[in-house]
Amino acid sequence: MNPVTSNPLLGVGLHAVGAGFAATCYAPQKKVRGWSWQTYWLVQASFCWFLLPILGAWLTIPELGAVLREAPREAMARSFLLGAAYGIGGTAFGISIRHIGFSLTYAIAVGLSSVLGTLIPPLVKGTLAATLQRAGADWVVAGIAVGTLGIAMTGWAGRMKETDLTAAGTRGEFRLLRGLLLSLLAGVLSAVYGFSLEAGEPIADVASAHGAGVFRGNVTYIFSNTGAFLTSAAYCVLLHLRGRTFGELLRAGPDAGGGALSMNYLMSFVTGLFWYGQFFFYNLGHVRMGTYRFTSWAIHMIMLVLFSNLVGVAFREWRGCRNRTHRAIAVALFVLVAAVLLLTYGNHLGDAAGL
Repeated sequence: MNPVTSNPLLGVGLHAVGAGFAATCYAPQKKVRGWSWQTYWLVQASFCWFLLPILGAWLTIPELGAVLREAPREAMARSFLLGAAYGIGGTAFGISIRHIGFSLTYAIAVGLSSVLGTLIPPLVKGTLAATLQRAGADWVVAGIAVGTLGIAMTGWAGRMKETDLTAAGTRGEFRLLRGLLLSLLAGVLSAVYGFSLEAGEPIADVASAHGAGVFRGNVTYIFSNTGAFLTSAAYCVLLHLRGRTFGELLRAGPDAGGGALSMNYLMSFVTGLFWYGQFFFYNLGHVRMGTYRFTSWAIHMIMLVLFSNLVGVAFREWRGCRNRTHRAIAVALFVLVAAVLLLTYGNHLGDAAGL
């Protein structure tokens, strides 16, 4: 069994890499041509929620077959079923982006997920009160509170952006009410994904006993992610049956241009790779967080909102907005940076006291 040495500073850095992947994983969708949404979503989900988790575990978990034989079946089932619930939220998340854009979707869905996914697991286990009595706890609590405020501020800035774009006649696909409802659903069920990983901890413990070390969590993704794939794929198949669009898997639309089919598959693979990459690095950061390991979810989500808004800027989602709106998003991003620093310092103090 290979013990993992805690190092919160390195852990936060690895979370930043994962959040960067998460913030950009749906950007390739803008390059897809001649495919309906369900075709793109089914193909990218096949990569990120089915093929890559299995490949990642096979490459990083020693004696994977023995681990799967020895791991508790109850943990496998719980992780799979909770992952299936997340698949519904992931689908809602992707649709919401089409209606209200990157910035507002990430602010609402990820903000809600950050609070629920961080506090509920230790609360349910009965360890939250005792954990928050340790050194650095006040900084951790402050970081979560400031992060929640920053996420709310990005949501408000996104609402201002929606108003500006509507007034300017460049509203595009904005459908605020529908996007808001989908984002709320995605936020709740995104937190469920964190519970799925928690439910898979007994499987990761078996992987550690076989020498998995820092890669121990990769075995859990076999169950949590394939559960998500099941529900997402079922919805896509239903849409294909309704629209009779299965043929798009073999050809792009007539107006897509030459080479579109290959490009679509490539962009779907990149989406899947980036999505899987976020949790590959999330696991590497999580195992190093030490005393306040439960804050991994908050750190990941806060940085995801931070980076996703920068992606929104890169894709010119804020073009045509008033100066007031630009100032609002700038202040919100500053608050998010402050939250990450507070959480990092709190984790550092907790780790130092535990040595």
